[in-house]
Amino acid sequence: MTQEKQTFPRFTLDRRVEHILLILSFTILALTGLPQKYPFSPVSKFMIDAMGGIETVRIIHRVAATTFLLESIYHLVVIGYKLFVRREQASMLPGIKDLRDAIQVFLYNLGLGKGWPRMGRYNFIEKAEYWALVWGLVVMALTGFMLWNPIATTNLLPGVIIPAAKAAHGGEALLAVLAIILWHFYHVHIRRWNMSMFNGHMSREEMAEEHALELEDIEAGKLPPPPTETERRRRLAIFTPVAAVVSVLLLLGVYRFVTFEDTAIDTIVPIEQSNVFVPQTPTPLPTFPPTATVEVLPTQLPAEQTAAAGQPAGPVLTWNTGIGDLMVDKCGACHGTLGGLTLKTYDAAIAGGAHGPVIVPGDVPNSLLVTIQQLGKHPGQLDPQELEQVIAWIQAGAPEE
Repeated sequence: MTQEKQTFPRFTLDRRVEHILLILSFTILALTGLPQKYPFSPVSKFMIDAMGGIETVRIIHRVAATTFLLESIYHLVVIGYKLFVRREQASMLPGIKDLRDAIQVFLYNLGLGKGWPRMGRYNFIEKAEYWALVWGLVVMALTGFMLWNPIATTNLLPGVIIPAAKAAHGGEALLAVLAIILWHFYHVHIRRWNMSMFNGHMSREEMAEEHALELEDIEAGKLPPPPTETERRRRLAIFTPVAAVVSVLLLLGVYRFVTFEDTAIDTIVPIEQSNVFVPQTPTPLPTFPPTATVEVLPTQLPAEQTAAAGQPAGPVLTWNTGIGDLMVDKCGACHGTLGGLTLKTYDAAIAGGAHGPVIVPGDVPNSLLVTIQQLGKHPGQLDPQELEQVIAWIQAGAPEE
């Protein structure tokens, strides 16, 4: 075989299957995760509808995430086998030479370098991708657990960790997708189409450019020999039970990861549903000719209107007759520990949180709860009628009973 057509084995079948599973799980995570990060984009709305709605998208996303975690456990076992049993070199660890190679490539691309560096089994480009994947897995797993299990998380950490985890999860996802498109696609599919992860081998020309030092060792017969069968079996006898125990513990961890908590709706005890506001009398229909009415300013509340008409005010909504249920229903899931604020009891709601009171009886403009709700972007957003009831309650002095 001529040198031009000579090929060298690069990846075994199990490594190639592992890579295909990684492609599938990562792609599904991106396609189901980014539309949730940008839910108001027309493209996101189209994708979510095409995949069967937001609940279906979330299920698909979590299945892909679980697959990613299981694949990571398998990869960890394979690494242990290669390093301990087969005594292969830890060729994916970065070193000083990788830094020098990166600088040399940078200068070469600017026309200032002396040439392309000679690199080993894995070059600095591949190592950067690999360790970026490891870092991304750690960040996404930790923040994903917090978002998947928000109540368990806020039992141990401040509630503000949930929006922080959401920002980190989405930011890391976007960074990972951009890294694949800009870094991986260029070095593997544009600069030179590298098929070794699919067909398992690499041509001599590719080896000479990307892994010249490894090619030199292969042709000189300098690669370390594999262990003898006796030595391999001895190490395997030690490795197998350790790997089995570690794998079982990690699998149990994944199981707890995905079953620790259902959702906030399923976890919190359902609150008895009741009408928080019922008009005392129905709105009268207009009569012809119109009867004389008392002119009322648009900003006046119902109690003020009644007082202006010289009639006794109707019953004022209190914490125990509706406002408390409304607060717990709309805000209680998060505001158990968020910022030290809880809205589950009257005393706690009036006391406020770490940044001071959010309800100032009789003072609507200085009540932070109203100010935040009026922005219209709060996760536990009240609808206009509910917000009007809260405003009326605060203006009436925020009574408990």
